[in-house]
Amino acid sequence: MSHSEYEAAVAAFIRANGITRCPTACVVRTQGTVSPDDQEALRRRAAEGEMRRSRRRAPTPFQFGKKSFAPR
Repeated sequence: MSHSEYEAAVAAFIRANGITRCPTACVVRTQGTVSPDDQEALRRRAAEGEMRRSRRRAPTPFQFGKKSFAPR
């Protein structure tokens, strides 16, 4: 595949899929600075997400037949 064919294929892919930025840019940390307020909001969001996950992992009562048993 020549360079021009490659560029045409990439351009066609971008047009077809609506890609607007490099996918690796979403994975790698940037060198930008984040305001303290935004850092705190991110910490709160992470803590809330962890709390939701831990609630989902919490043991719940389950049933066998007609009797209900709770884990001990």
